[in-house]
Amino acid sequence: MGFTRAPRCATESRRSCPVKIKDRPEFAGKPQAFSLRGEETVATAVTTMVERNIGSVVIVDADMKVQGIVTERDILRFVAENLDPKATPLSSVMSTEMKTARLDDDDMEWLQHMSQERFRHLPIVDDQGRLIGLLSQGDFVAQTWEDLLQSIRKKTQATFRQPTTQVVGALVLYTFAIIVMSRFWQGFSFR
Repeated sequence: MGFTRAPRCATESRRSCPVKIKDRPEFAGKPQAFSLRGEETVATAVTTMVERNIGSVVIVDADMKVQGIVTERDILRFVAENLDPKATPLSSVMSTEMKTARLDDDDMEWLQHMSQERFRHLPIVDDQGRLIGLLSQGDFVAQTWEDLLQSIRKKTQATFRQPTTQVVGALVLYTFAIIVMSRFWQGFSFR
């Protein structure tokens, strides 16, 4: 298989791991990742993806070990080749050069990898490579966006609690008020 992994933060990264994948709220609430065997057909995968409104199917063996993934992009490539979906096994269209993550991996490292390397689905596996779950780029972004807004709020509040910032802020506001009022009064003539 062509599986590659990003650095595991606990052993290879120099920085600490702020949030592990297993601690993400959307991971705990997600339904089990949908998987099929490689001998299933493309038609089966497409039907399932449409019925479940999902963008990928993880391909596993009998022991639930990840063998590959079939995404919407793989389906588009398949359609472009004009092959028979009822006769084509998933093993012939699945992507095998994929990344897998573990529950203790740093979520932000994976979001960065997904963004830089342009992949949208990340199977989560145990130490034996068995499928545990699946996170999409959308799952990461939904939570990360809220984290970002909360971080901005905290930094803004901390900044405006500083006495120097309060004085500078008051001066800026006072200057702005004078400019607005002078423009307002210029519109009136007292002749």
